[in-house]
Amino acid sequence: MAHSSRLTLSASAARAAATVADDDDDLDEEPGEEIESAPPLRVGEEREIGGAGLRKKLLRPGRGWETPVLGDEVTVHYEGRLLDGRKFESTLDRGEPLTFELGGEQGITGLDQGIITMKKGELALFTLPYSSGYRHAAAQGVPPDADMQFEVELLSWLTVMDICKDGGIVKKVLSGGDDGQTGDLDEATVKYQVRLLDGTIVAETPEGGFEFCVNQGHLCPALPKIVKTMKRGEKAVVTIQPQYAFGEAGREAINGLPAIPSNAVLNIELELVSLKPVVDVTGDMKVLKKILRAGEGVRTPNSGETVCVRYAAMLKDGTTFENVGFDGASFQFIIDEEQVIAGLDRAVSTMLKGELSELTIEPEYGFGNDEAKRDVTIIPSSSTLIYVVEFNIVDATQRCEREVAEKEVKGDREMQAEMEMPVVDATCAGDREMADSMGT
Repeated sequence: MAHSSRLTLSASAARAAATVADDDDDLDEEPGEEIESAPPLRVGEEREIGGAGLRKKLLRPGRGWETPVLGDEVTVHYEGRLLDGRKFESTLDRGEPLTFELGGEQGITGLDQGIITMKKGELALFTLPYSSGYRHAAAQGVPPDADMQFEVELLSWLTVMDICKDGGIVKKVLSGGDDGQTGDLDEATVKYQVRLLDGTIVAETPEGGFEFCVNQGHLCPALPKIVKTMKRGEKAVVTIQPQYAFGEAGREAINGLPAIPSNAVLNIELELVSLKPVVDVTGDMKVLKKILRAGEGVRTPNSGETVCVRYAAMLKDGTTFENVGFDGASFQFIIDEEQVIAGLDRAVSTMLKGELSELTIEPEYGFGNDEAKRDVTIIPSSSTLIYVVEFNIVDATQRCEREVAEKEVKGDREMQAEMEMPVVDATCAGDREMADSMGT
């Protein structure tokens, strides 16, 4: 669930702010309409938010920029007072904060629209009109026509996501991950522990986790759906209803773990440990690139550019037929010049500097229906190929030539030492200059 910082202005304040920005704008917003560009409140400043007369005064700024949204589970401390200062409710006096779902039945009626403007650690004073319908007013001795003030500190919140929008899979994020989002083709490593509602453990991964292809699924129908909403490093607890778990059939006892009864609701503690992104290079699933190590920057090779790579190539059974560029000098070729098989060419054109990837290349982008001879083996016709490729640099002509020149100079020096005679045939102007500088 995406988070965004949101502040609202009264209609009059919004019109005034917009007029300064653009006198020609036609503002017909409703009172309390959200204005995303509104300046943040300063400490001590008060502003109306929402359209029901709720006012917010900032007492202490929070941290970061994220704010909760309706449906999230927030934890707050608060004190409620009448305008004359008489206190009628306080979590501080009870010594325990209140945790509730924003927009749910257990919250503080009327304050939801205020809390969704708060950042973690923020302290604010909200003035709530009597018309808000505060549900505990009578029980707390609040007169029916009295306005109230709540001093609220937002301690924390858990992002809650209804993944299928039907209550069947509800995820609470315990800690967020990085920016990488999971795709259908990716290979994910997860750790999980699955419990029944009575706490019985019915499934769990080994200590190192379990790796699977997201689109191939694992455990139960819910798991790939959940993982596709997660980011690398994210931890969550998820409640799964039977239709997304094991349904009426349940599951027999396996690996020393108890059976899962028919129509059982499951709770999963889940961590997305690592992710290997997989890219459909050609758009037809014929060349797949699994990124083993991410590259640097955003620059990928263009058509006609020279690139330097090294790679190991093998058949699906593991038989290696090429090992290129591991002898101290990178292998170079020009993109889109048919100097290598099409699948390798197309995949390298998507790579970043320093990237290490595993390619799965179907025959259409490999050697086709032909048999191909290599030094160490014969590649059968219609073979699927596996390449592990490290991409070094883009437009690498100068660097590759320098590597070749350095190797040649080294050979020349060794020959000179053996024959005790000067080098008389440098391979390029750079070699001649180097030889001259050495006094040869």
